[in-house]
Amino acid sequence: MSDTVESPRPLIASDRVEGTAVYNRAGEKLGTVSRFMVDKRSGQVDYAVLSFGGLFGLGQEHYPLPWKVLDYDVDQGGYVVDLDKKLLEGAPRYADDAEPDYSPDYGRSVYGYYGVMYPY
Repeated sequence: MSDTVESPRPLIASDRVEGTAVYNRAGEKLGTVSRFMVDKRSGQVDYAVLSFGGLFGLGQEHYPLPWKVLDYDVDQGGYVVDLDKKLLEGAPRYADDAEPDYSPDYGRSVYGYYGVMYPY
């Protein structure tokens, strides 16, 4: 899966990724990318944090998705993932006031949930 937007340039600014819609393959909007998490040492993006729910941004839930599961779709104008809303019901998530520490154990559980090999 591609992790860059189809454009003449291979890079994209972080403020262009944040707020981008995330859809499943059926075209249902699952939420938006509220942030992404970058490994300080390698510089690699590990997670896109999908956010949805709540009212005016309050009470949203945040779902870290391994960056590798997202694919940018030019026609859709957003990222597409191979999962449906039902899979998100049991997915690792957190509230605004309960961000996880993103430890290796946490990473293995998130990546494992989506069937992706944890890189560390």
